[in-house]
Amino acid sequence: MKNRDAKEILLTLLRTALTDILPREPMRCKDWNEVLRLAMQQDVAAVAWQGLETLAANNLIDELHPLDKGTKLQWAYAVERCVKRYNKQKRAIKHLAEIYAEREIRMMILKGYGLSLCYPTPEYRPCCDVDIWLYGDQQRGDEALRETLGLKIDADKHHHTVFHIDGVMVENHFDFLNIHSHLSNRELERELLRRTMEESLATDVEGERVYLPPVNMHALFLVRHAAAHFAAVEIVLRHVVDWAMFIKAHHSTIDWKWLYEVCREHKMDRFLDALNAYAIDFFDIDAEHIPSVTRRTDIEARILDDILQPEFSEQQPDGGLLRVVWFKCRRWWANRWKHRLVYRDGLISTFLVQVHSHLLKPKTLRH
Repeated sequence: MKNRDAKEILLTLLRTALTDILPREPMRCKDWNEVLRLAMQQDVAAVAWQGLETLAANNLIDELHPLDKGTKLQWAYAVERCVKRYNKQKRAIKHLAEIYAEREIRMMILKGYGLSLCYPTPEYRPCCDVDIWLYGDQQRGDEALRETLGLKIDADKHHHTVFHIDGVMVENHFDFLNIHSHLSNRELERELLRRTMEESLATDVEGERVYLPPVNMHALFLVRHAAAHFAAVEIVLRHVVDWAMFIKAHHSTIDWKWLYEVCREHKMDRFLDALNAYAIDFFDIDAEHIPSVTRRTDIEARILDDILQPEFSEQQPDGGLLRVVWFKCRRWWANRWKHRLVYRDGLISTFLVQVHSHLLKPKTLRH
């Protein structure tokens, strides 16, 4: 990594914010602006700010390298925006829940807001869009929004529709995984559906009842979701922190034996081991809470390096469809090591399946 000091400092800030552990010596930082840049890139700027405030309150920032005024203002503004987006999303969730409740439709929230409740300061966990599942009532839920709000529903995606409510994007899932992208997703989808039969976790959002996934279903979903993003493009430290905070909150009710069995069957066990290793090493999760972790330092290092500085770092180009397709082919080939790490599906069969998937929904080529 170009700036390893920034990486170490950022991890220390996150550890300070999310645990009761303080560094033994004052933190020395030569370039706070680089730490902020990395924190924003990794989607953890608000959490890192919380760690920074804790260190400052305990006189653990080297006086010779203070945070300059410009960087401090930029950082504080990033935190303010994060909190505003979070509160805006809460209001949109409440609005949705009200509409669905009138039609006796239950709403489950995946990832995002539900994971934020595992954080010490929920509003510091950034949320971009809202992912929901309506217990089989997805179509009826979309119709309710068309009738009451006149919303335009985008049905150009394979496994969810998309709409905007109160300025917030929502993905309404009719399945949890895109079964058109990998053949193995079909089997995992059945396993996730089986686990939804367990008791959902109920919570209130500004007085409206919503549901969070059963713990074991959510655990498998989070691992697969992170693995899929990692293999296709990249993940950021926020995904790592999400997992650490989730298992900190729910480790005692996770069926670890089952989770590892499913992950081994689908070749995700090494990726799961890495996520668990980061939780132990960086966020003070007791190793006894996560049985059966196998440490593989070479894989852990390569995944972490790719998170902080992706091996394939080109951005998708604007312009014609052929340029986009060529870019995606090159990215897919460069990331084949990731695919082999998290999927049991072969590369050639996956390529053919995904070509067919894009032909069924051509607009997905640009996403």
